[in-house]
Amino acid sequence: MIDSNSVVFKYFYLKFHRKTYIMKIAFFSAKPYDKEFFKKENENFGFEFIFYETHLGPHIVNAIENEDAVCVFVNDRLNREVIEVLAKKGVKVIALRCAGFNNVDREAVKEFGLKICRVPAYSPEAVAEHAMAMLLTLNRKTHKAYNRVREQNFALNGLLGFNLYQKTIGVVGTGKIGKAFVKIAIGFGAKIIAYDLFPDKDLEAIGVEYMPLESLFSQSDIVSLHCPLTPENHYMINNEFIAKMKNGVTIINTSRGGLINTNDAIIALKEKKIGLLGLDVYEQEEKIFFKDLSASIIEDDSIQRLMSFPNVLVTSHQAFFTKEALEQISQRTLQSISDLLKTGTTDPEVLL
Repeated sequence: MIDSNSVVFKYFYLKFHRKTYIMKIAFFSAKPYDKEFFKKENENFGFEFIFYETHLGPHIVNAIENEDAVCVFVNDRLNREVIEVLAKKGVKVIALRCAGFNNVDREAVKEFGLKICRVPAYSPEAVAEHAMAMLLTLNRKTHKAYNRVREQNFALNGLLGFNLYQKTIGVVGTGKIGKAFVKIAIGFGAKIIAYDLFPDKDLEAIGVEYMPLESLFSQSDIVSLHCPLTPENHYMINNEFIAKMKNGVTIINTSRGGLINTNDAIIALKEKKIGLLGLDVYEQEEKIFFKDLSASIIEDDSIQRLMSFPNVLVTSHQAFFTKEALEQISQRTLQSISDLLKTGTTDPEVLL
């Protein structure tokens, strides 16, 4: 029996009575590019949108009125308090326009009977290519060379790098993004070792060796993180595991900031244990990333210290940011919301 208060009932009731029921979606952490790509894709769906630039949290959740779904991103905070309010306001679907879901209280979602979906795979090559771009930039110092040449300084002192050819690259997490990164790295002639709870037989067939995490850390010249953040792997990179790594190790993180203990990484940089560090994510990024703070004083001392090191490269959660990825995110997200509101189900791959 269909609940007479449900969105599914309202949709079909109004459709039967030849009235148009326009389903509404509230977007949080909405940027100009979100509006551009979602509005374009919405030509195929006909939703009504409301955009909030602020992140979703207790401070704004009561602004929800008559929305059928909310669409959120990596730094929106969906704790029990927020989810309870969403349920009371009649929201039926929470759609994450990202792959990660560590910012969601999934038990509360179940408790209050909401549906939740994500975009588990959107152009994995976009993130993998950015990880490699960070590695090459740090290693060959192209960002420094660019600034030098613009000042008519053509000296090479201080720009020394190393070949990726025959280096050992440890890939933590070989899902779709990690697998794409592996294929890129193999093209450079690197030796690839990997850690994943579920080894990929296709990668093993092309020579990737899976091993325990501790062994990977001790053998790798370069470590690239491509795994979700879970309670079990929070602060995966910490003093204990950094001590097991090679001196001068390179670490690239395009996954989630909480995989690295920032204070431990800073100590390792000062001691030259970490030789190069590339971060597209940061454990306190919700206060900083996706904002123009050029005229502000940043009170986060840790990010300021990180950016003061000449061998650290920070980008602001940019790895996903390609035209192809945004097209796929908007299409998959709206399709999932449409399916869930009309039928109560959708592709199992996107459900949480």
